[in-house]
Amino acid sequence: MRPALASALMPFVRGLDPEGAHELSLRALNWGLAGRERRPDDPILAVQALGLSFSNPLGLAAGFDKNAVAVLPLMRLGFGFVEAGTATLRPQVGNPRPRVFRLEEDRAVINRLGFNNAGLEAYAANLAALPRPLPAVLGANVGINKDSTTPERDYPELYRRAAPLVDYVTVNVSSPNTPGLRDLQGEARLAAILDAVLAARAEMPRRPPVLVKIAPDLSEAAMEAIVGTCLDRDIAGLIVSNTTIARPDTLRSPQKREAGGLSGRPLFQASTELLRRVHRLSRGRLTLVGAGGVENGETAYSKIKAGASLVQTYAGFAYGGPAMIPRLKRDLATLLRRDGFPNLAAAVGSEA
Repeated sequence: MRPALASALMPFVRGLDPEGAHELSLRALNWGLAGRERRPDDPILAVQALGLSFSNPLGLAAGFDKNAVAVLPLMRLGFGFVEAGTATLRPQVGNPRPRVFRLEEDRAVINRLGFNNAGLEAYAANLAALPRPLPAVLGANVGINKDSTTPERDYPELYRRAAPLVDYVTVNVSSPNTPGLRDLQGEARLAAILDAVLAARAEMPRRPPVLVKIAPDLSEAAMEAIVGTCLDRDIAGLIVSNTTIARPDTLRSPQKREAGGLSGRPLFQASTELLRRVHRLSRGRLTLVGAGGVENGETAYSKIKAGASLVQTYAGFAYGGPAMIPRLKRDLATLLRRDGFPNLAAAVGSEA
């Protein structure tokens, strides 16, 4: 099946409840029903970042493949990178259902999943079983269990297990669905966690770079502290941003008052402005990954011009299906050439 046909069938899938549809999508990917992109990427989209080579800047955000069960078929759709997770040390069921809500009128999703996953052992086993070399860059997203009282021990252990199996590791301290998790973005606590992770990294024979995923709801002072904390250490980059607890006045869906993190189109403006501010603060010394509202070439291009070297999609992919990937890449290449950029790197931060 070709990606365009798989996307055409998505309205039928959306007739299911959101979580059921998602589980069916993962099965369909492993059955080969979503197709694959066989055309090579346009050379103008190639990116060197994090010490890695990406054939294109479009990645799939964490949360779609929590247990790393569909990494290879997702990569074959044409993503430049796939971030699997969020994985926690121990399995956990997450919050009670229903916990995922489509805001179709707003092209958005609200979720309060709560890091539901099969745990680190199953996650690492699935990563280890992947055939190498992979067709795209692989990232791991890690977080703490809901009942954890020792994040300074948990995150290093998660890094140790993931590091031999992936190309980079993201420390997730910004999901709104684990009580107290966002408090770990505070300067002292974040510094302690990152110091512990970097100490574990220093002992590893293979040392993939460390990124931090931040919330879009940060105050100016909190954002400055996070950027400073990362710049003072060997942190490679930031993912800007996770889902938001804000509810813009523009939301029209009757589901808009559900608790949880909002992602998709309504997050685009706020997350892109945060990205722009982080780029200015870091002065290009951190690799930035732009997430929030990426659904087409224009939105990806806006993130890049605001300072992102890479971009991630989740809700945009959930609504657009596999066909959005080649379309986004084609349109992004057209926009880069229209504006006279010889390559993607030349456009990064051009409007920051």
